[in-house]
Amino acid sequence: MSRKPLIAANWKMYKTPAQAQDFVKNFLPLVARHDRDEIVLCPSFTSISVVIAGVTGSGVGVGAQNMYSAEEGAYTGETSPLMLRAIGATHVILGHSERRQYFGETDETINKKLHTALRHELVPIVCVGEVLAERESGKTEEVLLRQTRGVLAGIAAEQAAPIVIAYEPVWAIGTGKTATPQIASEAHKVIRDEVGRLLGSQIAGNLRILYGGSVKPENAAALMREDEIDGALVGGASLDPHSFAKIVNY
Repeated sequence: MSRKPLIAANWKMYKTPAQAQDFVKNFLPLVARHDRDEIVLCPSFTSISVVIAGVTGSGVGVGAQNMYSAEEGAYTGETSPLMLRAIGATHVILGHSERRQYFGETDETINKKLHTALRHELVPIVCVGEVLAERESGKTEEVLLRQTRGVLAGIAAEQAAPIVIAYEPVWAIGTGKTATPQIASEAHKVIRDEVGRLLGSQIAGNLRILYGGSVKPENAAALMREDEIDGALVGGASLDPHSFAKIVNY
């Protein structure tokens, strides 16, 4: 089945609004005629509005790096899907490994956020992936199956079309280590097969599964040649407009 690749930039806790504005100004001319892939920039909350203003009319989407699972309420420091929609965000990253590692997010809390994102028509980029100890002890498949089932709990097939899953082996994030295209492809197949069991073969066949983990211009083409890899969630290499453009134009 035909799946339009998605290349998403996760800027993490970098860039002031002025720096984000400069990035957009330099980046857009480098991808001006690019329509093969969907491109999404995910800045920190303070820069989302600036980036949305900067990319208007370009075809580049803008997403958040996180959101809360409630529409509103006494949740100091959180951001709701209503707020994201109101400023024009279209995507949201859910369950990034750093959210799991540093902020105690679980499959259950990520699942709640996923239900809310779908309700408010945000495209969710849902992250799964194993840590180094789990890979070295042969538990990669077990972890991926558990996380996939957990984050998709209660999701019906008719709701699932917007969902994007990002496979991010935690041992390859920010370490300079990258899963080989074959390792990544095998993991993506485990995820896709499980989605097929949970939601049906049509949903699984159309599901975009991104790879995330030290993606850079030097390895983007090799990764994207794999049939199972439908794009990339890019961290450090997305902070420079020329570097990220090279990945987009792999």
